[in-house]
Amino acid sequence: MQSIYLDYNAAAPLIPEAKAAMLRVLEMTGNPSSIHGFGRRLRGEIETARQSVAALVGARPHDVIFTSGGTEANNAVMNAFGTGRHMIVSAGEHPSILKAASPEMVLPLAAEGSIEWAALEHALNAAAPGCPILVSVMMANNETGVLNPIKDIIKINNMVNQERQHRIHLHSDAVQAVGKIPMDDLDLDYITISAHKIGGPRGIGALVIRHNGPFVADRVGGGQEDGRRAGTEDAAAIAGFGAAATAAAHTLSQWGRVAALRDDFEQRLLAHIPEAVIFGHGQPRLPNTCCCALPGISSDVQLMHLDLAGIAVSSGSACSSGRVEPSTVLSAMGVHPDLAACAIRISLGLSNTESDIDDLLSQLTVLHGRSHRHAASA
Repeated sequence: MQSIYLDYNAAAPLIPEAKAAMLRVLEMTGNPSSIHGFGRRLRGEIETARQSVAALVGARPHDVIFTSGGTEANNAVMNAFGTGRHMIVSAGEHPSILKAASPEMVLPLAAEGSIEWAALEHALNAAAPGCPILVSVMMANNETGVLNPIKDIIKINNMVNQERQHRIHLHSDAVQAVGKIPMDDLDLDYITISAHKIGGPRGIGALVIRHNGPFVADRVGGGQEDGRRAGTEDAAAIAGFGAAATAAAHTLSQWGRVAALRDDFEQRLLAHIPEAVIFGHGQPRLPNTCCCALPGISSDVQLMHLDLAGIAVSSGSACSSGRVEPSTVLSAMGVHPDLAACAIRISLGLSNTESDIDDLLSQLTVLHGRSHRHAASA
C-alpha cells in the first residue's frame, strides 16, 4: 500500500541536506567547547548553523539560542516573565505557552481563528503604567493554520508603549510559520522556531532574543550559548537544523504551489460534501494547512479510516501523546463541541502531489457515503 504523508505540521520528513550535515558532524571528534583543532571544527559547524537559522528569521547570529525544541524555547520566554511582570497570551497558543505560566490575561479568539483586537487593546490599556508586559501571540496556529496579524500587533504595542510608558515585549511562536512564509522583516523581541517542522531533525529548536529582552537561564554549568544554556551542544542536530534552515530559505517561493493544492482540495471537498466545514476558510492562513470537519463522523473514525488507506493526517496538535482530544483552539473559536469532535488537520508539504489530494478526497468521500448509508439503515 502506498503511504501518503499529510501531517507536515506535526513533523516534516528529514531532508537529504540535513541528514548529510548530521552524518558529517557525527563523524567528527571532540567537544565544541575545546580550544584545540577538533573542538574548533565542531564549534565552526555550530556557528555556521547559527548564521543560517538567524538569517531565516532576519536576526543576528548572537540572537539565537539553541534549545531542545519549541517547547523549551516557549517555556524559557514564559519563565523570563515571572514576579512583577504582566503576561498576555492568546487562547490559541500551544500548550507549552498556556501551561508554562499563569497569564494575567488570555485573549479570546474571533470566530475566524485570529485574536480579538478589542481584547488586546483592553488588556494593554488595563496594565499598570510602566509595568513590564509580555504579549505572546503565535504567528500561525498549528491546528487551523490561521495567521495572526503580527505586523499590526507590533504597531499596537508600539503605540501603547508610547502612550502609557509600558515596556512591552512581543513574543511569537513561529514554529509553524518559519520556512513557509517570509518573516525576515518582523521586529519581534522573541521568536520560537523548531527544526523538525522544516525538514531538520527532531529534538532541536531555537529561541531568538532581540532588543535585550529579559532572559533567565534555567540551568547552570558551563558557559555554552554565551552562558544562556549550559550543557554540551548537540552539534550534529544543530548542523542538521542549519542545513534545513538554508534549504527552507531557498524554497520559500515553492509554497505557492502547495497553497494551490490545498485550495483545490478544499474546493472539491465542499463540492462533494457540501456540509463539510473548513475552519478559518477565507482567512489568511499557512499555505499548507486545512482544518476541516465532516459533521457526524468523529475525528478518530476519520483518522483510522485514512490510516488504513495509507494516508496520514491528524486531529490537531501532535503534542498530546497520541491522544485524540477535543481541540482547545476550536473551542476558543466558539465551535460547537459536536462539530469540533469531527475535525481533522491536513497539512501538506513540498513533496505532495495532485495524486495525493485525489486519493485523500476519494477516501473522505467513501467514508462520508458509508456513514450516510449506515445512518439511513439505522
